[in-house]
Amino acid sequence: MSNVYLETWKPDIFKGKVCLITGGSGTICSKQAEALVILGCSVSILGREQEVVEKKVKELSQIRSDVRVIGYGGCDVRSFQSMSDIVKKTVNELGKIDFLVCGAAGNFLADFNHMSSNAFKTVVDIDLIGSFNAVKACFEQLRANKGSVIFISSTLHYYGVPFQSHVGAAKAGIDALSNALAVEFGPLGVRVNCIAPGPIGDTEGFNKLVPNKRDFARKIPMQRLGSVHDIANATIYLFSDAASFITGTVQVVDGGFWQMGNFNTFDLYPDVLKGKLEEKPKL
Repeated sequence: MSNVYLETWKPDIFKGKVCLITGGSGTICSKQAEALVILGCSVSILGREQEVVEKKVKELSQIRSDVRVIGYGGCDVRSFQSMSDIVKKTVNELGKIDFLVCGAAGNFLADFNHMSSNAFKTVVDIDLIGSFNAVKACFEQLRANKGSVIFISSTLHYYGVPFQSHVGAAKAGIDALSNALAVEFGPLGVRVNCIAPGPIGDTEGFNKLVPNKRDFARKIPMQRLGSVHDIANATIYLFSDAASFITGTVQVVDGGFWQMGNFNTFDLYPDVLKGKLEEKPKL
């Protein structure tokens, strides 16, 4: 585990705080959890696979003996009851919830012709409905503790990105939900923001969604791929007192990549895409 965050942030700035993280065993969200633990925050991570969650809990628990890490596998964010049950367990174990990261997500490359209605719905249900369910289940805790919410969004809906219509639609919904909740929750002292990661190297998403990785970093203005540390640092900032007057924003963490248009599937357009669209539709 890295203590790189202590080079930038004051130790124990989150001491006594508790964060619940959906998708917490994934590559990006587990690094958010690690950073929070290093800075004194207890965490409850939620994931689909029990074995993966247990392994991550064991790793994170070794960082600090005075910070608690718990986890729940088999979590279905699409079910409000499932989320509600886990929130109750988390509060029973850790006492409260101050912060919420909505990071559970699903994605894959699919053109419209080969994407079934069920596949589209599944992504929207996990990303958008799941985020709503998480906030809804945590709302009483967030209200009581003047908490803070971070949604994990993306930049895929800033342009028309082929093979990503399902995710673009879901993440656009998340941005809109975040904006509305920031206005509604503001008078309660609860802040709501988004983080929109760009190409983050060594993650499942990057490996799955970028077919041609050769010289990809050269397409990014900052001339490097993002790292999970970049997302973790943005998380620390938005949860910290330094961001106490910041709500209703989308923090893009992509080295300026979205300003270039979208290159992820550039090599597949238009010939490969057109060929797929001319095939028999998948319903």
